[in-house]
Amino acid sequence: IKWKSRHHKSTFLYTFDSQEVVTDQSEFVVSFNMTMGSLTEGLYTLNFHYCRPRTEVLNTYALSVKIVERNPGGYLSASEIPLPRLYICMAAVFFVAAVIWVYTLMKHRYSVFKIHWLMAALAFTKSISLVFHSINFHFINTEGHPIEGWAVMYYITHLLKGALLFITLALIGTGWAFVKYILSDKEKKIFMIVIPLQVLANVAYIIIESTEEGTSEYRLWKEILFLVDLICCGAILFPVVWSIRHLQEASTTDGKAAMNLEKLKLFRHYYVMIVCYIYFTRIIAIFLKVIVPFQWQWGYEFLVEVSTLVFFVLTGFKFRPASNNPYLQLPQDEEDMEMDEV
Repeated sequence: IKWKSRHHKSTFLYTFDSQEVVTDQSEFVVSFNMTMGSLTEGLYTLNFHYCRPRTEVLNTYALSVKIVERNPGGYLSASEIPLPRLYICMAAVFFVAAVIWVYTLMKHRYSVFKIHWLMAALAFTKSISLVFHSINFHFINTEGHPIEGWAVMYYITHLLKGALLFITLALIGTGWAFVKYILSDKEKKIFMIVIPLQVLANVAYIIIESTEEGTSEYRLWKEILFLVDLICCGAILFPVVWSIRHLQEASTTDGKAAMNLEKLKLFRHYYVMIVCYIYFTRIIAIFLKVIVPFQWQWGYEFLVEVSTLVFFVLTGFKFRPASNNPYLQLPQDEEDMEMDEV
């Protein structure tokens, strides 16, 4: 058994009960207390080793470990103490951003499409998810365990946020509602792959959150989450690549090169934004989490939330409802111009 904990000026009560089943049914119970001061704070590991001579037959045994761990301010470890305040502050920032976005939509209501309201729903859902996440951590800090009702609400909003995020990115990448109202069969397959995978990724995240780090299921679901998340991130780039290729071909054939080149430039920027967001949140931020001291590991969550906010703001700015936005300028075919004259 291997157990890891991060603590800061902590006082612990460890109760270690071990029962070894042998011929005489012997039982061993061990209890001990440990108090950590400011000079001994750090990352601690509890290991259990079953030692026996090589010639001895392996006997079955049962092991139960009860650990009570506290920091001066509550049950959260040193790397998690700032998280409740961080999540509630970021929830307020996302809520303000969502309100500003809705104000922008109301101000330019004649240039608004359905996907603009989907983007607003994503921002509000993200804010609500962070509120429930903060409440969940608050009860973990005060009670030592999550309150089931608040945890369920957080998991539901987290599931909705993840699904809305990838659906919105894919729809923007395909040009749905802006340039065309019908998705091709190839684009529909992307949604049929990404949405179930996102559900699986969120289920894996929920299982990881409610499973102890030392259990075998924890490592399995953590690997599943990482793999599925990378697949979803890779699949979300295909609609953008297809749109870029389509605009490159259209800029040389349909006589509207200037307009198509402007859209092509916008899609390229959007592609770079998605790639940077994926690399930073899935690779660079995790790398920084590994190399920083344990007291600053909450900075990983801070970097992820800030990068998500920046990505949302840049996406909203580039695809905002405005008459001069090249993304929203529909091409005028000769037949359309004749119908306008009629």
